[in-house]
Amino acid sequence: MTAATLRTGSAPPQARPPVRPASHDQAAPAGAGDALLQVDGVTLEYATRERVVRATHRVSFDVHQADRFVLLGPSGCGKSTLLKAIGGFIAPREGEIRLDGQAVHQPGPDRIVVFQEFDQLPPWKTVKANVMFPLLASRKLGRKEAEERALDCLAKVGLSKFADAYPHTLSGGMKQRVAIARALAMQPKVLLMDEPFAALDALTRRRMQEELLALWDDVRFTLLFVTHSIEEALVVGNRILLLSPHPGRVRAEINSHQFGLHSLGGADFQATAQRIHGLLFDQ
Repeated sequence: MTAATLRTGSAPPQARPPVRPASHDQAAPAGAGDALLQVDGVTLEYATRERVVRATHRVSFDVHQADRFVLLGPSGCGKSTLLKAIGGFIAPREGEIRLDGQAVHQPGPDRIVVFQEFDQLPPWKTVKANVMFPLLASRKLGRKEAEERALDCLAKVGLSKFADAYPHTLSGGMKQRVAIARALAMQPKVLLMDEPFAALDALTRRRMQEELLALWDDVRFTLLFVTHSIEEALVVGNRILLLSPHPGRVRAEINSHQFGLHSLGGADFQATAQRIHGLLFDQ
């Protein structure tokens, strides 16, 4: 197995052609094409009572159709803030975010977020009703079509038998699967996931990683995934952007499509993980 392709330096990553792996552990040849999501020189700030805090500084990267793109960095590097900005919840202090060539100024159904918290689901709605809700609220589909799509998405995440259950009867991992089904039902251009498995126990987290990769193999959605776990980044991502400690700057970009759950414990996997650790923390 070859080591991950790695690029370092202070300059922002250049645009790359889309990566379309045949499966999560083997890449097909890349083809030419424009980026779906472009983050161009984005500086993000937020105000506290005492001062204005700079979260990121002139961060640039491109995400292509069907990428599994990971933002990786230590706590406080601005990766979750970047995700919120891409979601349209925070305006850049400097730079621009574009989706399909159009500047992002506000939230929209083309970008759906799955958060870390388990309690994202209204407890008075059944699992099926939770998945249907955004489809009906946005008037994207009628009730019959929304129900069909909800059931299809629940089947994809292995929860068909729980369509009529209520959230309080589900485990944490099952609740996250419902949240993923609800997001996919909206058929967003980009699925945004903010450390979605961080609060799960180790075994459930591993299982959720397996299920996410299997779901990607089936649906081939575009994923932007935030984590502070080097191992998770290598398992989930086909491309990884490393962000420096606060304020977040681009430290390096890695092609990691050759890694997956099958790589855990392997020499190349461990060597790449150590190299990433050095890039993130060694000065």
